[in-house]
Amino acid sequence: MKKVASVLLSSILTMGILVGCGSKEAAYKDGSYKGVGKGFKGDIEVSVEVKDGKIEDIKVVEQKETEGLGDKAIEETIKTIKEKQTTEKIEAISGATGSSNGVVEAVNEALKQAN
Repeated sequence: MKKVASVLLSSILTMGILVGCGSKEAAYKDGSYKGVGKGFKGDIEVSVEVKDGKIEDIKVVEQKETEGLGDKAIEETIKTIKEKQTTEKIEAISGATGSSNGVVEAVNEALKQAN
């Protein structure tokens, strides 16, 4: 009887591990979504394109950030989000924290619609 219980328990644990290793479903619904975040000098509006459940592209629709540093911060933040496929733990660009945080906020707002 102990042997049967042991085999049964082992089978259940193995199945649990295998199910946990399975591929995840797409994180987001495919489509194009817009979001707005508060930047240093005003609103930053983005369009987020989701394909196959992943962030395919992020485009700036409108922004009023400082030319040069603000623009660079927006570009770098978008690049990082696309690479990591998340807005979590995105480090703000030094000297342009407001712009970086505004992009993250805008992308988060867009992705809420994709859930």
